[in-house]
Amino acid sequence: MHYFITGATGFIGKRLVKKLLERKGTTVYFLLRAESAAKVADLHAYWGLTTAEAQTRAVAIHGDLTLPGLGVSAADVKLLKGKVDHFHHLAAVYDLGADEDSQVAVNIDGTRNAVELAQAIEAGHFHHVSSIAAAGLYEGVFREDMFDEAEGLDHPYFKTKHESEKIVRKECRLPWTVYRPAMVVGDSATGEMDKIDGPYYFFKLIQRMRQILPPWMPSVGLEGGRINIVPVDFVVNALAHISHQPGTAGRCFHLVDPVGYRVGDVLDIFSQAAHAPRMNLFVNAALLGFIPRGVKKGLMALAPVRRVRNAVMQDLGLPDDILTFINYPTRFDRRDTDAMLKGSGVECPNLKDYAWKLWDYWERHLDPDLHIDRTLKGTVGGKVVLVTGGSSGIGLAAAHKFAEAGAITLICGRDQAKLDEACAEAQAKGYQFIAYATDIADMADCDRFVKQVIADHGGVDFLINNAGRSIRRAIEGSYDRFHDYERTMQLNYFGCLRVTMGFLPGMTAKRKGHVVNISSIGVLTNAPRFSAYVASKAALDAWTRCASSEFADVGITFSTINMPLVRTPMIAPTKIYNNVPTLEPEEAADMIAQACIYKPVRVATRLGITGQVLHALVPRIAQIVMNTSFRMFPDSAAAKGDKASKPQLSPEAVAMQQMMRGIHF
Repeated sequence: MHYFITGATGFIGKRLVKKLLERKGTTVYFLLRAESAAKVADLHAYWGLTTAEAQTRAVAIHGDLTLPGLGVSAADVKLLKGKVDHFHHLAAVYDLGADEDSQVAVNIDGTRNAVELAQAIEAGHFHHVSSIAAAGLYEGVFREDMFDEAEGLDHPYFKTKHESEKIVRKECRLPWTVYRPAMVVGDSATGEMDKIDGPYYFFKLIQRMRQILPPWMPSVGLEGGRINIVPVDFVVNALAHISHQPGTAGRCFHLVDPVGYRVGDVLDIFSQAAHAPRMNLFVNAALLGFIPRGVKKGLMALAPVRRVRNAVMQDLGLPDDILTFINYPTRFDRRDTDAMLKGSGVECPNLKDYAWKLWDYWERHLDPDLHIDRTLKGTVGGKVVLVTGGSSGIGLAAAHKFAEAGAITLICGRDQAKLDEACAEAQAKGYQFIAYATDIADMADCDRFVKQVIADHGGVDFLINNAGRSIRRAIEGSYDRFHDYERTMQLNYFGCLRVTMGFLPGMTAKRKGHVVNISSIGVLTNAPRFSAYVASKAALDAWTRCASSEFADVGITFSTINMPLVRTPMIAPTKIYNNVPTLEPEEAADMIAQACIYKPVRVATRLGITGQVLHALVPRIAQIVMNTSFRMFPDSAAAKGDKASKPQLSPEAVAMQQMMRGIHF
């Protein structure tokens, strides 16, 4: 038996060809554009054909879907005439996001051209693979014998699929059969898919929920209309079987899942497959229909609303029109399909049984983030990175990571000897730092430093505001030490702002730049004994939030890291910290690197977030908890001015340390 296939290089088409070639004595002629000639070898391998078999069993016919008669040459028309038993037309645009002109050219004009060629070569039967989209937004059950009843065809995809089917029904003089597959997803056995479409649009949202929330936490989903999903292997098997049965001429068959799920159920099934929080609570999207259309249009006309919507849609990879179909109103009858498939062994598997395979394949092969360079080298390689306070501790560890990744790494600090030591260490490892002796607490020195960096490097691409001062002393012990607050604010807030604002004009001119501010977990937990330090970092956090809003549309981004306690020279005088879980500087540097790669608004530990939530929801209880820790852990010897004494911990304090082991303050 001889076949002609359009769309043989596509997702469904190449699988249908493979299925047909399993029949003995089969020869498949397939339409191929000249620019797709390089695909032939891979297609032959996929179909399991040897070179010799390919020459006789899978023959490429060069042409173009958008040309009259598919652009097939007169010689090929003569070759094919009277030979083709079945002409399968699968080539089409299956993309909601495609522009209307391309959909018209391929779906409508392409179908007319296919019918023209099929009639020219006197094919025995014309098989048109349409879509359930041909029904438009029909309210209720759409039967297989219905066509003209379609409604709500305003969307280009719906309109072009309906019009292409009309061409077959009205213009094709050959025996014809129409097939309307539902939303086609990957193979139910392997999960294999070639593009992001249909339910795959929501996979990124599900993935984000899994990253943010624990799997046991119920989440709120959007309940909408019923959508129908079928795996590609079912579609291919059904096509191959039905197209060879008698009595199919002039009929239509719905290749749909007999079950059909609501949108919320589908999202919940895939959430379960992804080990993300189950969507057990649903908000009915139909409620949005009560909002007058004029009100919705008025809201979308507001620039802030549009920007927020576009940002969310872009971040999640959702096409603009996807929300239009949340309340999809159509269900599809498949009685004729069931009758044709009875006894064939061809059945549509239940989505719940193969959803995990679809998810697994998407996450391994189709996740857009897989194709983005998420390495530090890919982010900062060749870029100018400035780390303040880079001569020791967190700053030095971060500088090493940036330099190893190929960044032009600038460090600054007050102590020239420490800077020289850091540069020598870098040189020994095969890279270099560019060091600047600078006192960030001195405004005049900040201005000089910024001008020098701009003159030497044209500004910076990444600014890591790490330089800081920490003081652990109770307020009672600070009555006569107001300078503690002044000195801390001078460096942690004013100095940081002076440097940042010095580089912002250059970043604005280039419309790119990223600023990482090293804040503290104390800002979230309101840690006692750190009033000077926390206040200075809180001020910086507040300024950063304001700046983030002001520079959001010019390509400049900010990240705040609420850093837990890190074992650095800054905390060395406080001996009590020797018994408290802390991060190593290298671990803190990893947090900075991740902030540069992913550019989050905030990086915080679970303990910090917990503290913030407690202070927001139950502030009085939070105060009692923090006061208990305040009384349990005394001032350090350094804070008391007695550097010789050793810290004395109560049994309660020791017990608390053991309980909090592994939880970083």
